[in-house]
Amino acid sequence: MPRTAMQKAKKLVVKVGSSLLATLSGGLDTAFVAKLVGQITALRDRNRTVILVSSGAVAAGTAELGLPSRPCDLPGIQAAAAVGQVALMQIYRQLFGYYNIHVAQILLTRDNLHDRRRFLHARNTLLALLKADVLPVVNENDAVAVEELRLKMGDNDSLAVSVAQLIDADAVVLMSDVPGLFDRPPSEPDAKLIPEVREVTDDIVRMAGPAASGVGSGGMAAKLNAARAAGAANIPLLVAHGKSENVLLDTMGGKEVGTIFMPPGRRESSYRQWIAYGRGPDGAVIVDDGARKALIEKKKSLLPIGIREVRGEFDEGDTIAILDLEGREIARGLSNFATTEMRRIAGKRSGDLSALLGHHCDETAVHRDNLVMVG
Repeated sequence: MPRTAMQKAKKLVVKVGSSLLATLSGGLDTAFVAKLVGQITALRDRNRTVILVSSGAVAAGTAELGLPSRPCDLPGIQAAAAVGQVALMQIYRQLFGYYNIHVAQILLTRDNLHDRRRFLHARNTLLALLKADVLPVVNENDAVAVEELRLKMGDNDSLAVSVAQLIDADAVVLMSDVPGLFDRPPSEPDAKLIPEVREVTDDIVRMAGPAASGVGSGGMAAKLNAARAAGAANIPLLVAHGKSENVLLDTMGGKEVGTIFMPPGRRESSYRQWIAYGRGPDGAVIVDDGARKALIEKKKSLLPIGIREVRGEFDEGDTIAILDLEGREIARGLSNFATTEMRRIAGKRSGDLSALLGHHCDETAVHRDNLVMVG
């Protein structure tokens, strides 16, 4: 049974969104934070290991600075995050301190997980904290992150899954301001909650809508992306309304709460998980139907002859998305060429590459060992 997976989970990543922790006018919701801390403490008392991924720094800083709304410019967002992060950790330290629980602040950016060495250092730090019985409080480092904020990707949903992958967690719970995934917009009278999803298909993705709270930057679409990433790591992920009474305790008790996304039952290696979801793509290539078939059905490397278009700017060794002719991402991998060379060899036979480029080179655009199917 799907809910049994939550009951059996011993190592849990809990993500709480900005819309639960703070409002634009009132700062941090201390009553909610106190209830959250109480639930996490109860789980720890039941021999569950918990890692908290907490949004709220920008929202808290917006209120602390007396701003009428969340800043839209990058420096303003980062300034609010710098101020708000202090307030956020202060209240966590105080409330967890009542239960004699030590907390540690871990600030990550996409760059921390982009680089394999930094990825491993982050893993070792988290595991050392857990061994010392310290509760890690993880947040995206909005005060210095640039690309995440510019692209409005700092929703922390994908970060929660990355943390789960880092420490081999058994489950992820995304505490949101919605009860879960509905078959249509929740505002419609006949909307029904979907209790279980076995695969995040295109039809499922179409059910997702944009963020509506004005406080956070995530939404159901971000949670579906997180669910896909969790599936690759064979980790169940649950989305539930964070302000439901005792939602964490009910969830871990096996009650039917929210929407649970069950993994397919196979787990990619940590290296392949890192390729697929530990870093964002720096560019993309469009491939023809022959290359698509070779990748999906024959499990082959991507050869230059199948590439029809090259997008973005990337270097050798960077992550690129592999898209089909309709623009759907089917795979992700580490490029053997920088953008300029990739454009020169696109559509060419592998045996002609060295002569074309004037130096010895790999005959594959992306080798199978460095490629992960994600579609």
